[in-house]
Amino acid sequence: MINLLLFPIILPFLFAILLLFFKENIKVQRSLTCIGLLISLVAALFLVAKVKADGVQALTLGSWPAPFGITMVSDMLSALLVTTTILITLFVVLYSFTAIGEERERYFYYPAILFMITGINGAFTTGDIFNMFVFFEVLLIASYLLIVLGGEKRQLRESIKYILVNVISSALFVITVAYLYSVVGTLNMADISVKIAEIGQPGIITVIAILFLIVFGVKGSLFPLYFWLPGSYAAPPVPVLALFGALLTKVGIYAIIRTYTLFFVHDIGFTHGLLSALALLTIIAGCIGALAYFDLKQIIIYNIVIAVGVILFGAAQMNESGVSGAVFYLIHDMLIKGALFLLIGIIIYVTGTSNLRKMGGLMKTHAPLGWMYLIAAFGLAGIPPLSGFIGKLLIVKGAFEAGHVFGSIVILASSLVVLLSVIRIFIYAFWGDPTTVELPKTNRRTYRKMMMPAVALVILSVLFGVGTEWLVPYMTDATDVLLQPSIYIDAVLKE
Repeated sequence: MINLLLFPIILPFLFAILLLFFKENIKVQRSLTCIGLLISLVAALFLVAKVKADGVQALTLGSWPAPFGITMVSDMLSALLVTTTILITLFVVLYSFTAIGEERERYFYYPAILFMITGINGAFTTGDIFNMFVFFEVLLIASYLLIVLGGEKRQLRESIKYILVNVISSALFVITVAYLYSVVGTLNMADISVKIAEIGQPGIITVIAILFLIVFGVKGSLFPLYFWLPGSYAAPPVPVLALFGALLTKVGIYAIIRTYTLFFVHDIGFTHGLLSALALLTIIAGCIGALAYFDLKQIIIYNIVIAVGVILFGAAQMNESGVSGAVFYLIHDMLIKGALFLLIGIIIYVTGTSNLRKMGGLMKTHAPLGWMYLIAAFGLAGIPPLSGFIGKLLIVKGAFEAGHVFGSIVILASSLVVLLSVIRIFIYAFWGDPTTVELPKTNRRTYRKMMMPAVALVILSVLFGVGTEWLVPYMTDATDVLLQPSIYIDAVLKE
């Protein structure tokens, strides 16, 4: 038993509480937020090292033995996701110092971020399905504050849609958990897996699997449940959009991957076949959206939808290549989306618009921004040796091994669409003559301060790609737990 896995959850929570006492002092808020995130990051890195050295870590709260007590579990997948979450949040917070505005900073912007991180890390770490619902609610309540903070008309309109969709999906989540409990008599995720294996996944369990897919599909933006995402994500300012785009949908994806590799593994012909089909439709819908818009935010937001489909298609293959590729691509997508949203935030800052038709010639006035954007764009599209390549390659390999040739073709074709959509931004915004588009007056110092965290995230995403060989053992550990549920079950029930 080890308490280390609680630190990335408790530390952001404690610092968020502390920040509530310094509402008017922005400098103290900024400092405490960075200190809290740095300490949490160190704890998360120690956790990754601990899981690598000693295997899955489990902790049952209150000294009640599993499956009766509330269990927290850290395997390599959850430890890597927790670490990546804190890392991205730290860069977004640094970016926010110059990008979010002091008015929002005074109205609990940083406490809301830390509360949201508490919920996200808790959802990644919990070993209890009901507590997953609780942590989902924690992160959603914080996100409600972030989406309306600022009180602009568009934010208020989109926040109503965002809140309604999530309230309905949360209600369905509770109903589904109750339904599952009535069948298997436990909420412990390892024990649920054992109980379902004992009864051999009858039809009622398959129905519950579909209900979970609907619940997590809404939160993870699976086709056709992503309808709320493009409008709601585009409404808040760029730092909030970066956090939402890089982190929130990934919690839904994680929940689908966890339940579909731990619980519902006895009728994969139906459940995983359905997941594969929906994932491919998600990719197609995302591609259409990414090509349809001339708005910077919308293009990258629809690229989130494409990535959701790619990751879930890989996970649905249930073979080593597919699942390993899904894990790799999941972490890649968190990093690269964070970097891209920060970069397009800078483009919007220097041009004063998110409309591609009103931009041009930035390469001559802001060359470093252009090069950084181009590297991030290539990484997103999966150009080797950047980070998107290896994950997508493994997913395609897994699809071929599973006999899903059509799915492999869709994934490969989507790469071309992604490349086309992001290169279109580069051509419109950075090529051409700067004299034809009048740029608003901006502060060069603010621009440089915004560039630093964005560049750091781009460099990190590049290192993630070129350091693949070093990362493979960690990805293998994460994949092994997903494909061999007995590793997870033994760690929890024998604790």
